[in-house]
Amino acid sequence: MRLQCNLTQKQVADTLGIEQSNVSDWENNVSRPEYENLIALARLYDETLESLLGIEL
Repeated sequence: MRLQCNLTQKQVADTLGIEQSNVSDWENNVSRPEYENLIALARLYDETLESLLGIEL
């Protein structure tokens, strides 16, 4: 979704107030974002939490 929004990892990190390495770790399944960051990502990407989590309703 980040790439579809034409954002760099650094831009996402700056928007969320975190380190770029955190975004990299999420994308490489090294770690997972905290609840607050999931909400911020959903807003940033204009997606639902379900969509971010891959949940089909």
